[in-house]
Amino acid sequence: MDKIIIEGGNPLIGKVEISGSKNAVLPILAATLLTGGKNVITGV
Repeated sequence: MDKIIIEGGNPLIGKVEISGSKNAVLPILAATLLTGGKNVITGV
């Protein structure tokens, strides 16, 4: 599994395109709960 280490106090803003099966949606939804910000998931 890959990981990103972020140092500093800058907010992260961006777009991530993920390809995968419909079974990948559940962990993605769970990950959005950890962000504490606004999340938009499309194409589900």
